[in-house]
Amino acid sequence: MFVRPVREPLCVLPAILLPRNQNMNRSFCAYKTSWPLRTPIRITGHVFEKIDMVVVEIGQDGHTGRGEGCGVYYTNDFADGMLEQIELVRGDILAGMTREELQSALPPGGARNALDCALWDLDARLDGRGVWDMLSISPDPVRTAFTISINSAEEMARQAAKAADYSLIKIKLDAETPVERVAAIRAARPDATLIIDANEGFSFAQLRRTADALADLGVAMIEQPLPRGGDSELEGYKSPVPLCADESCLHRGELSQALERYDMINIKLDKTGGLTEALALAAEARKAGKALMVGNMVGTSLSMAPAFAIAQLCEFADLDGPLALRSDLVNGLVYRKGMVGPPAPEFWGGPLAPRRLAASHPPETTH
Repeated sequence: MFVRPVREPLCVLPAILLPRNQNMNRSFCAYKTSWPLRTPIRITGHVFEKIDMVVVEIGQDGHTGRGEGCGVYYTNDFADGMLEQIELVRGDILAGMTREELQSALPPGGARNALDCALWDLDARLDGRGVWDMLSISPDPVRTAFTISINSAEEMARQAAKAADYSLIKIKLDAETPVERVAAIRAARPDATLIIDANEGFSFAQLRRTADALADLGVAMIEQPLPRGGDSELEGYKSPVPLCADESCLHRGELSQALERYDMINIKLDKTGGLTEALALAAEARKAGKALMVGNMVGTSLSMAPAFAIAQLCEFADLDGPLALRSDLVNGLVYRKGMVGPPAPEFWGGPLAPRRLAASHPPETTH
């Protein structure tokens, strides 16, 4: 049974509604939404059954820009706190705050992400060209990872086999039997590119013990093997599988240290605090010779749409967040045969129509 998108979130909680500013002709609102997951997502130390997000809408001259922030759970960046941060700058937003001014007004995180992406959307519509032209980026469909959460080796292998359309499989692992789980998935999917996300779940000793076996299984990358703040042992370590920083590199302020320890940087807009900082981080990491990945904190297509711009710059894209939800917003990103295509121009980033995949519903898969 396919899960069909709905026009509105399943649950809209009390909103912050702000008055229209007649001088700037701007309107503004921010509200929290809660989206149930198809199945619980299990990672190292956490189980998620729903995702709370904050949506921002900024209107000006008959146009509306939208953005969504999911926050960063391991920095205690949650929806209620995001709304409090947004409240601090509502007057400035109504008075015409720009994306550049926003960068110093709020710290990196979900609140700034929602505001920054809403301003990009609004500016694109006011400019009349669209985000893709503003960035000189062609919004071509990209291969996206399909994520398998922690379970028994047999169940994880079953999920990998079921996701036959996806040639890129992202495997959530912890310290328990990582090689056995990957071996089961490899047996089920000998054709797939496999990447691992340990979510800080390994020790350095375990990484050293298992890296060769994971390389033999054809693992293409290991994401965040060691805890944030506890990965100094990676300096000087030559891993047989490329290592990617996630929790250990939130934004450019943490890049210099990550450059000494990792081969790749996973860019997530909720970590950077929006598309503006994400673009700058991508440019600096690439200049330093690092490979790039774009990821997500789950979220609807409204979270994935601006991240889709970053995906055009990356070796790996992990934009399957909407597939983990029971439904998605109408006209969002299109998922088909392991590829993800851009949203409709009226959804985010308009007005020019990008090249899109043929419309389809999310496949009958679980996360």
